[in-house]
Amino acid sequence: MNTRTLSEISVSAFKCMKGGNHLITVKTHIEISAPIQVCFDLSRDIEIHTQTVWKHTKEKAIMGITTGLIGSGQTVTFEATHFLVRQRLTSKITDYKEPYIFVDEMQKGAFKSLRHVHEFKQIDGKTLMTDTLNFEAPFGIIGKAVERLILKKYMKKFLEHRNYQLKKLAEEHVKAAREDTNF
Repeated sequence: MNTRTLSEISVSAFKCMKGGNHLITVKTHIEISAPIQVCFDLSRDIEIHTQTVWKHTKEKAIMGITTGLIGSGQTVTFEATHFLVRQRLTSKITDYKEPYIFVDEMQKGAFKSLRHVHEFKQIDGKTLMTDTLNFEAPFGIIGKAVERLILKKYMKKFLEHRNYQLKKLAEEHVKAAREDTNF
């Protein structure tokens, strides 16, 4: 019996659409002591996003949904500095099943393609948050070398940092809610 996850099936379909297995995949997991809905909402909150990424990128939302929660079919354009270059990336939410999964795909930006699957599972009162990022750099063979030598590690560290910040926020939210109900 095939037990592939939704993100694995989704990645496979995306690779076929893009013409092969040239995509780099970065996958991260983090367990959060907070309800699934809290984690799902914090992950798609635009202001929280800009607060939880690396400070040196000076990331901000400049077009589309620039505040609040992004949802199905909506777009956001972020501006940030990566590798000393100010860049813009426009993403659209292309799949959305609250509170279990949402997918954002690059519409415009520095990558040849970029797709980010955000998955959430409630397990024993905690939430397992899994990010699967698939991307391909431009510039042919030079881009392939940069993907493997630099970008894969950079993107993994970027996601891990953001996810740790989200974990802290979600767990602080739960702690504060408990304290508010226990005068």
